[in-house]
Amino acid sequence: MSTLLDAVAAAGERLTAVSRGPINFDPRRALSRADDLALGDPGLWSPNRHCRLVPCRDGWIAVSLARDDDRDLVPAWTGAGFGDDPWEAAVQGAAHRPAAEMADAAILLHMPVARVGETAPLALQTLAEGGRKDGMVLDLSALWAGPYCGALLAEAGHEVVKVESPTRPDPTPLHTPRLDARLNGRKRRLSMALDTDELRALIGDARVLITSGRPHALAKLGLDEASVFAINPGLLWIAITAHGWRGEAAMRVGFGDDCAAAGGLVRREGDAPHFLGDALADPLTGLMAATLALEALDAGQCGLLDVSLARTAASFAAMLQ
Repeated sequence: MSTLLDAVAAAGERLTAVSRGPINFDPRRALSRADDLALGDPGLWSPNRHCRLVPCRDGWIAVSLARDDDRDLVPAWTGAGFGDDPWEAAVQGAAHRPAAEMADAAILLHMPVARVGETAPLALQTLAEGGRKDGMVLDLSALWAGPYCGALLAEAGHEVVKVESPTRPDPTPLHTPRLDARLNGRKRRLSMALDTDELRALIGDARVLITSGRPHALAKLGLDEASVFAINPGLLWIAITAHGWRGEAAMRVGFGDDCAAAGGLVRREGDAPHFLGDALADPLTGLMAATLALEALDAGQCGLLDVSLARTAASFAAMLQ
């Protein structure tokens, strides 16, 4: 059976094979952000301790409570009291309920909760012909997966421009500055509102667009598919989301740990799943998205590539069977 590092090394070979410049790819470094964080060992808890695997009556769910808003929603989700410990409330609330019921209730509240192994791998996507093989990469993403995609494209020799909203900048430089240097150090950084003619002009000049927002949030900024491709029909849009760009999945919230569990990227100890590493769906998705982007560029293709964290995790999980 292949190990995750074997699978990542193979994915790195696929990436470097299509790069127009040398990429110094290290599988261990690709999966790590430990320079900035004090992390624990993976188990029922994620190394960052923001996500926990919780047993239900008939299966397991992954629950992320990194944000105050999510912890505040636990009483509505579980029926616990407002003064109860949110993690204890999640464990007790799930013990006698089906996993699907717990996950569905959390999804309605826009909480990052998923059933372990619920997601299928990425499907082959058909893109249009007619795009240029070169041009600027416009990175509107934040945190880890999208910026890592942009970082790999920059290392592969492409010009990458990172644009951040002045009112909602990427928090990575504040919380993990070494990771930020690794992800964004090769990029030109601009600060501008994302609903302006100035940004639309940049989209018109770009060859690749990277986003990590849900479609309804981007649409509020005027960045829906119809509007964006009307500006630039030859654009390659890398749409990174938690669970998918279209359908009901498009409304779901998720992070690297719960999405890794959704894809079944866990190890088993008896009947219990355990995390394999830190927020693994993030770097794996960045790697997958960059590879798909380089292959599409090499083929002169354009259109929207739907690259979700959960489905990418499922794709790597399938390699470990």
